[in-house]
Amino acid sequence: MTYDVIVIGAGPAGLTAGIYARSKMMNTLIIESGRVGGQLVSLYPEKGVHNFPGFESVQARKLSDRLYAQAENLECEIREKEKVLEINDGDEDLVVVTNRGEYHTLTVIVAIGMGDFNPRKMDVPGEDEFFGKGVSYLLPVKEELVGQKVTMFGGGNSAIEMALIADSVTDTTIVHRRGEFRADEMNVVSLERSNILKVLNAETLSFNGKDELESVTVKQENRIFDIPTDLAVINIGIKSDLGILSKWGLVLTEEGLVKVEPDMSTNRRGVFACGDVVDYPGKYKQIITACGEAANAVQMAYKFSKKPYWA
Repeated sequence: MTYDVIVIGAGPAGLTAGIYARSKMMNTLIIESGRVGGQLVSLYPEKGVHNFPGFESVQARKLSDRLYAQAENLECEIREKEKVLEINDGDEDLVVVTNRGEYHTLTVIVAIGMGDFNPRKMDVPGEDEFFGKGVSYLLPVKEELVGQKVTMFGGGNSAIEMALIADSVTDTTIVHRRGEFRADEMNVVSLERSNILKVLNAETLSFNGKDELESVTVKQENRIFDIPTDLAVINIGIKSDLGILSKWGLVLTEEGLVKVEPDMSTNRRGVFACGDVVDYPGKYKQIITACGEAANAVQMAYKFSKKPYWA
């Protein structure tokens, strides 16, 4: 069979693309190399999302679950843990080759976010030694934090939001290497009003302990001291691998992201892109932006594949 559209990636952009494609009755396949949900479930599942329309606040994992359920309810075909290797031109269609087989489609929407990614490490002594023994890159559910001293590392929205979650149930410290946070003002105000201990302009020297993590050594100005810690959560960004994009024949920007036109079309006929993987002047990386781009990409894929009289 030949699909009307194959969406590569099942994060917010990919799932939204699937939802909009099915609303147009397009035969839709979503292929995800990891787990459905993308960064929402892989990096910060317990994080509260406060700026997605329709929700005063929603956990990232729950937002992902709702998008997933909606896509399934609309009968999107979704395949997890299947990696796309090639996007080839067929006689009258496109051929998507994966590690499990190949699929024919009229259009493709690339929505792989930041591609294959891993949390960025701090590369300080003890980080690897105590990984899984007190050092983590994910915040556990709140119930598991009770009674633990938590230290969060980072200065962005995710770090602050996770620190606020931890602070609701236990003693929490946030360590940031700069003198001010780069998060949204709303999150910074919430942080200031919380009981979280803030350690700014601080360099992390080591993670310490015997069998389990017991403390973190930091340097602040000329003072070196230990912060008693049962759980250290590192949230300083991600290291991504988007090398597959060039293998798919897509023109990239200097930042290594997909270059798109305002209608989300790429240099390849029938191939569109949306979400964090695309770049253009004024790009603002937010969940809601990715979803809006996905709707636009589907509209163009629909016009390309169905050729309605009004297009």
